[in-house]
Amino acid sequence: MQSRYIMTAFGKDRPGIVADVTRILYENGCNLEDTSMSMLDDEFTINLLFSSAGDKIETLLLAECHKLEKQKNISAFIRPVKERNLPEQTGFCIGTIHVEGLDQAGIVYQVSQFLADHSLNIVDLKSAVKTTPESGTVLYLMDIHIQVPDSVATKTIQVGLDGVAEALNVEISFSI
Repeated sequence: MQSRYIMTAFGKDRPGIVADVTRILYENGCNLEDTSMSMLDDEFTINLLFSSAGDKIETLLLAECHKLEKQKNISAFIRPVKERNLPEQTGFCIGTIHVEGLDQAGIVYQVSQFLADHSLNIVDLKSAVKTTPESGTVLYLMDIHIQVPDSVATKTIQVGLDGVAEALNVEISFSI
């Protein structure tokens, strides 16, 4: 029987960090199913969904994670995923939200709370702070992909996001 796990790992960015983390999965007969990896400041972050048919694999991998911390200065954590819980793949479309404005606390919270209040599921969120070369102004940029149920009017979402944009004094665009 296949067991599934999520691993999160992070450490100072350097060549070989992905190889160090994925080596322990490969050497223990695990199969990567899905990944998300990116650099945050000077840290490289790794999120992996993988499966294994091995007995006691969780114990083995926890020991390997401990070795990663000691030998490579990479923090890694594993959590079993008990049952496959994919959302129904029909009855919705994917929408994209783009947020841009002066960097300030609360942008992610305010937008994500609006989405939660309207039962709109986030499937991907990426954000960054950028300094404009012309003025040196610090801008916050965020792109979110959401599941929009067929029963929800896109106009309702846009009107609600317009209210969030006004409260935060940022620009928010929404498209399907």
